[in-house]
Amino acid sequence: MTLSIGTRAPDFSLPATDGREISLDGLKGRKIVLYFYPKDDTSGCTLEAQNFQALKAEFTAADTEIVGVSPDSLKSHDKFRAKYGLDFTLASDEATAMLQAYGVWAEKSMYGRKYMGVERTTVLIDRNGVIAQVWSKVKVPGHAEEVLKAAQALG
Repeated sequence: MTLSIGTRAPDFSLPATDGREISLDGLKGRKIVLYFYPKDDTSGCTLEAQNFQALKAEFTAADTEIVGVSPDSLKSHDKFRAKYGLDFTLASDEATAMLQAYGVWAEKSMYGRKYMGVERTTVLIDRNGVIAQVWSKVKVPGHAEEVLKAAQALG
């Protein structure tokens, strides 16, 4: 599935950090940054999380919730958050249903080996649950700042 700007974001309900269950409906009325990342505590994923954390106050001021999603377990997410002082929500999609619904569960290749994994992607969803912007195949440097500008412009 390819996400299209102006269409309703796929519904989801996932277990999340802090003992929460997080869903699209539960976040309605706020802007949402869903960032999909491959794995807790790897170099690129750690830098991406730290960049979003560094701008958390600005995202909060823009009434925007940051939610990181990966197929890692909640236990892994809790360790990752504690190690790097992350205070935004991480959701666990071990079954990959949401990752597939958002089109980010894809065939990847490393050293000639093919496998299924998360394609680093960020989706900005407006207050009504409509996709406002999509960043595919994200390069981490400068990305969180670009997403913040888009969230602020969304009003």
